[in-house]
Amino acid sequence: MKLHDALFNWLQIKVVAEARPEDHAASETLQFFSEILREDHQVTHLSVTKEGDEAYEIEYVREGKREKERFDAYRVDELLVNIMNEPKYNQ
Repeated sequence: MKLHDALFNWLQIKVVAEARPEDHAASETLQFFSEILREDHQVTHLSVTKEGDEAYEIEYVREGKREKERFDAYRVDELLVNIMNEPKYNQ
């Protein structure tokens, strides 16, 4: 999995896990993507900032260098919206 894709997937499930702390599957999936970032891409020190309704920015350290990546907020939040709109996941 490419770094960009792993960061995006990690961010999407992080948003879900934070919005749904009782959702154990989301927490486990967040851990899974955290491990991919750490083990496959040597990413550490992840932090997220949401810039209004426009974007999320992830800052991280990779190979000793601080890096940033931005993602469209609509695309990131889409997974949470879909889960919240599905009755079987909200009982």
